[in-house]
Amino acid sequence: MTSRSPETIISELPCWQGKVSLREISGGLSNKNYLVTDQDGLKYVARFGGDVLIHGVLRINDYNCNRAATAVGIAPDIHYYQSDVLVINFIESRTLQPKDLHNYDILEKVMDLVDKTHHQAFLQLRGPIAAFWPFRVCRDYGFYLAEHQSRIKPQLQKLIDINNYLEKSVGSYRPVLGHNDLLSANLLDDGHRLWLIDWEHAGLTSPLFDLANLVTNNDLNSDHEDWVLHRYFSSAMKSDIKGQYKAMKSASLLREALWSLVSEINSVIDFDYKSYSNDYLERFYQSLDRTD
Repeated sequence: MTSRSPETIISELPCWQGKVSLREISGGLSNKNYLVTDQDGLKYVARFGGDVLIHGVLRINDYNCNRAATAVGIAPDIHYYQSDVLVINFIESRTLQPKDLHNYDILEKVMDLVDKTHHQAFLQLRGPIAAFWPFRVCRDYGFYLAEHQSRIKPQLQKLIDINNYLEKSVGSYRPVLGHNDLLSANLLDDGHRLWLIDWEHAGLTSPLFDLANLVTNNDLNSDHEDWVLHRYFSSAMKSDIKGQYKAMKSASLLREALWSLVSEINSVIDFDYKSYSNDYLERFYQSLDRTD
């Protein structure tokens, strides 16, 4: 336990030459982010925050997955790592918005990042790597929400029963390295290419989760959705993939809703989790009507 501030801890890291200046930047819902400028004017982003066990966030896994992505050139270079701080090179860029991904040219570039994550970064993994299985995550959240008297406790058993049914519908899979948090906010455009950041939820999973997550987090329509599936599977797309994907899409929405419901209870960050939870729960129930 330490009483030192994040700013002090970051300023005293051994990776700096001389004095640095810090400015907190927005965006993190489970950590604090700082823009760091060193005495030579070089810029970095320092993410401060330890393990978040209730959300399955382990910083050693975060670092190892980020390191694998850096090795294949899809994530910014890592400047320094310790258990509560990850420092990466700053990329002069703009953060994408969901509507950007409705452009097929941009969506093609995002899918290229997904391909490289699943297949190339997977081969660069070293050290401890987490397994990210959304159905297990949802069950774990269900236990927590029941124990902490969540406002949706009367619905919980029904939600977990649906979760277990969806798991059976998805069936077996060959694991890949998934990013598992494909929000547009985690995609940067430097004017020449895209970068994928924030690997704290990354881990071994089904490729279907990233595809479903990409669609649900960026409001892609059914035409985009079909394009994503055919782009990913190409001629190898089997007849049962669509049904498995639909089940995973519902699971992605449920996992996001339960993540937010847990955050309603334990997060100290100023964010309207209740509205976020309600939105994703509604979208989850709507998705079930479209799941065979």
